[in-house]
Amino acid sequence: MSSITPQEIKQEFLKSKIGIVGITILGILIVTSIIAIIAIPVETFQEWNNPGNWISYPKVAIPIWINIFMTEKIPEHKILENPHIQTNSEGEIILSSHKFGVNFDYELFPNDFIYVFSSEYSESALLQMSVTRPDGIKLELLSTSLPYSNTKTIHSERIFSTDDAIKKNLLLQSEIFDFNLEGLSTEDIVFSDTKANVPLKGDYIFSIDTYSINSEIKSHESKLIIGGKAFGMMGTDELRRDLAIGLLWGTPLALFIGLVVSIASVIMGLLYGVYAGFKGKKTDEVMMRFNDVIYALPALPFLIILSVTISNSIFVLVGFLMIFGWVGIAKVARSMSLQIKTRGYVDAANMMGQKNSKIVLKHILPQLLPYAFASIAISVPAAITTEAGLSFLGLGDPSFPTWGHILHDANTFGAAARGLWWWIMPPGVMIAITGLAFVFIGNALDAIVNPKLKR
Repeated sequence: MSSITPQEIKQEFLKSKIGIVGITILGILIVTSIIAIIAIPVETFQEWNNPGNWISYPKVAIPIWINIFMTEKIPEHKILENPHIQTNSEGEIILSSHKFGVNFDYELFPNDFIYVFSSEYSESALLQMSVTRPDGIKLELLSTSLPYSNTKTIHSERIFSTDDAIKKNLLLQSEIFDFNLEGLSTEDIVFSDTKANVPLKGDYIFSIDTYSINSEIKSHESKLIIGGKAFGMMGTDELRRDLAIGLLWGTPLALFIGLVVSIASVIMGLLYGVYAGFKGKKTDEVMMRFNDVIYALPALPFLIILSVTISNSIFVLVGFLMIFGWVGIAKVARSMSLQIKTRGYVDAANMMGQKNSKIVLKHILPQLLPYAFASIAISVPAAITTEAGLSFLGLGDPSFPTWGHILHDANTFGAAARGLWWWIMPPGVMIAITGLAFVFIGNALDAIVNPKLKR
């Protein structure tokens, strides 16, 4: 095997179309990983399996871009967290008003609406909720007293559109509408045209007015949720989790698993194989028989057993994948080492009394580096798909939103049978694209360092 300089590898690689495609895809994945790490708070990643963290999100909502292809637009799920706040006082009465503007432009009614708040006050307080519609009609929704307290207290509550008091207030204003409101839901009435039971498009303003006496009200949270059937770029799952977050965080996790396992496996295999080939005789025989034993073990069943009996931590899994990943590389490295050690410069180094370790590190290993780079690229997809397979079987680390774990949850909740394609296709496509990128890079490098493929 002739020595190939890094410059020659670079020149040959730039001539390879599949190599350029692979590098381009890998660059996009790296940029995506950086965006995920910077843009998405770590707390969101850590709370992936906490149902309370996703309570404001819709269940199994379709991606919002589907509306581009729909004749009837699906209502989007909207979470409004920045109301326009005004505070006024008149005598002893202090008014804190929170207004939310909502543009509704859909052919279907929303699922519901929810107001979430947390207010700090003392003594008594009165909360009134109303909505001003695009046609100028103002509907009174709710008027309720907050719990009395002699001292400063923080009261948190969720007001749902399914509240019977809201429905009763709307029925008392039924003269506004030209049709019977019986049997209609609260959101159907609020968002309906007065002439017929069809959605009224336009700008809605929800007002939440809180009155208190001699006590200023301090708002810790004020959020209006308009329930819809479409949300985010990738939709949501059965547990209301935003799948875009899972897919984005899955990218750096997949690259971490693939690169760490492949690099460690290649280094272990090279060192083991080169040393066995260089020493030869009984050392080589014993080391390669041990290699054959590991090579003969069925990797996936053993990984399943180890995950069940020891730990399903992602870091332990990476260690297990390293154990089974180095044996094939060691065989090839030994074969190359047997050829290289017969060359003149290796004999000359022996005659000059150089140590075996120095001969291996200085004269043999550098000859194998081009092969090592190709092996690293080719080994990455195997590590990623193995982890995805274990996670799909429910044996992965549940605290990390890997693509395999997303597919496992989709299978658990019967996403395929229910037609929830946005829960299945994106993680599967991401696994395929990531593997394809490294296969392209590996094949391009292999064609450069393998003389037979070059010819």
